[in-house]
Amino acid sequence: MFELAAIIILGIIAQWVAWRFKIPAILPLILIGLIVGPLATLYTDDGSKIIEPVWNGENGLFPGESLYYFVSLAIGVILFEGGLTLKRGEIFNVSNVIVKLISIAVIITFVGAGIAVHFIFGLSWKISLLFSALVIVTGPTVITPILRNIPLKRDVSAILKWEGILIDPIGALFAVLVFEFINAKAGAEYSSKALIDFGKVILFGFSFGFTFARGLIYVIKKKIIPHYLLNVVTLAVVLGVFVLADTFAHESGLLAVVVMGVIMGNTDLPNFKDLLYFKESLSVLLISILFILLAANINYEDLLLVYNIKSLYLFLVIVFLIRPLGVFLSSINSNLALNEKMFISWVGPRGIVAAGIASLFGIKLANKGVQDAEYITPLVFLIVLGTVLLNATTARPFAKLVGVFLRNSSGVLIVGSSSFSRIIAKYLKENNRHVVVIDNNQSNIEEAKKMGLDAFTADIFSDDLQDNLELSDIGYLMALTGNTSINKRAIENFQKEFGENGTFRVISPEEMNDPENNPDDGLFSHTDDYIKLVNLSRRYPEIHETEINSQQHYEGLIEITKADPDVIPIFIKTKDGNLEIIPSDSDEIDVEEDCKLVYMGKEIESAKSKKITQEDSLKEEDQIKESDTSD
Repeated sequence: MFELAAIIILGIIAQWVAWRFKIPAILPLILIGLIVGPLATLYTDDGSKIIEPVWNGENGLFPGESLYYFVSLAIGVILFEGGLTLKRGEIFNVSNVIVKLISIAVIITFVGAGIAVHFIFGLSWKISLLFSALVIVTGPTVITPILRNIPLKRDVSAILKWEGILIDPIGALFAVLVFEFINAKAGAEYSSKALIDFGKVILFGFSFGFTFARGLIYVIKKKIIPHYLLNVVTLAVVLGVFVLADTFAHESGLLAVVVMGVIMGNTDLPNFKDLLYFKESLSVLLISILFILLAANINYEDLLLVYNIKSLYLFLVIVFLIRPLGVFLSSINSNLALNEKMFISWVGPRGIVAAGIASLFGIKLANKGVQDAEYITPLVFLIVLGTVLLNATTARPFAKLVGVFLRNSSGVLIVGSSSFSRIIAKYLKENNRHVVVIDNNQSNIEEAKKMGLDAFTADIFSDDLQDNLELSDIGYLMALTGNTSINKRAIENFQKEFGENGTFRVISPEEMNDPENNPDDGLFSHTDDYIKLVNLSRRYPEIHETEINSQQHYEGLIEITKADPDVIPIFIKTKDGNLEIIPSDSDEIDVEEDCKLVYMGKEIESAKSKKITQEDSLKEEDQIKESDTSD
């Protein structure tokens, strides 16, 4: 009882520490596991582990092969959740660099790491290739916390993030297939039986995964399962498919649940978000328990196997030779600059799937007595810990060193996708600003997408908001919903992350009636609330620009907008094209010459007159030219 409670408590503490210090959760989880596991034998009185995963006759949690069964089921659930996040369209829409990173770079890592570990440690080719298959996987759980604290150019951040997302289930599937082929050879020594066994894994893995996914999709769509049972029924089906597939073809369960997750993730399911959030929460709990258990299960003698200079050589080869080689070959003929390629080469931490599957395969092969199998788990954990530590501590200074660190984040996050929000977002995009629009109203988001905007259905209060969206260059936050409390909370929650250059919100009706107490984060003017903005955008869905000659001219234009309810000032456009958001206290802005006032609504009369005068002048010039030509 003590050990089980301690694992859960320590796991949640590790997750909180990871969130608090913005580091990958796998780092504190594995370190805690090592401290209460193999390293505990150095400081306990009787030389035993504080947490003993396998029952040894006196203490321990799992008797016999029960730990192997728990790890198998836990990894199955984690991989199913990973499969749910893999969208078919993402593979086709990502850049050529990302496609090559999950194909060419994977092959380079597989071949290169296999050769390296074979000659450095003298391991058999079977174990060497299994090791190399495991270390190709990075994953969003280790990439995202590292990138979250580094403002990067969009292309660089997107490549690293989507490489981790796409390579997670793909790399896991690749590792499973390689393991099955090697495992079959281990028992059949390259005979025809090995190929038959491998074929069974492929056949039953894909067929069971596809069939049960389609069946569950049908049941969900027909609403045969009540909403409150949807998540637990899905979990039961996933576990059932894993066990059933494994019964027909040993070790095909992992493949089946990955396929099942990919099929369901690419189907338009009702309540899919609820299902995904449940699986994410369950995965967090399983990961917290799993990696403390796996790290604690390593014996001190296993650590000594890799506690030598050979491990350093292997780490250096993988990090400073194989990873850069894969990145540079994958980015040939791309738009990436040399410094961007260098940074992508530097950031390649191995993640949870690599460590989890390594332990799973290591336990199984060690129980079978396969030669050198005891090296798999400690070697993979070494690469995982080493790469996470290296990238978590050096990614930010290295970004500054090579010049990919954004000094000024000019992107804009707009909360709320109402009619006027979409008009403003489109104008910003047309003026070369990266704009991301989020809303929990699907129809509003669809309208924004029709306008060519980067729009997503999302909850502003979700902790994984940045995990799912590309927000690395966001420096402005505009909360434009009709709910004042949501606007205020959005600014409070995300001011530090997304508002380094400014956070703004639509003022409330109460604030509009009290101009003497303008909020510092008020937007546009103290006379324009949400209702006025929406009504105006419906009557005058246009944004205009008019030149500003002086500070006095600007103040005069502002007075016009205050007097005219059909005009709302939005931005100041500088002579070099930069846009400055006008706060509700618009009188405090200092403008330079050759700036422009950007406003929404009907065209200001002075601007319209000036425009007509300019058009007449152009017509006169054309007439003069025509007259000269005829002469």
